[in-house]
Amino acid sequence: QVQLAESGGGLVQAGGGLRLSCVASASAFMHYALGWFRQAPGKEREFVASIAPNGRIQYYSDSVKGRFTISRDNAKNMLYLEMNTLNPEDAAIYYCAAGHWGLRENMIRETAYDYWGQGTRVAVSS
Repeated sequence: QVQLAESGGGLVQAGGGLRLSCVASASAFMHYALGWFRQAPGKEREFVASIAPNGRIQYYSDSVKGRFTISRDNAKNMLYLEMNTLNPEDAAIYYCAAGHWGLRENMIRETAYDYWGQGTRVAVSS
């Protein structure tokens, strides 16, 4: 079982950036695929990015590709999301998640993930 906790959210001006972090409790952290999802008010939760257990494969949604970078440090049980050139459309609660690695079609869907953090809020001012 995996317990996850996000941090790093806050208020940032449009065009700025933030670095989100997620710490996991699992001793077998390196065996889990990890992902970031977000949910804005009045919208469904959507995929942002995912990363393979060894960190060598990464997937991004089209809306964040080229602006966000997902990474992990298995020695520290940490997951990161580096967000750059933020715009108001990026404002949401961001969640980290853990699950078993599989095909891309699965790893961009929240149903592929078994464990979730409580979320951290990102606000973007114009």
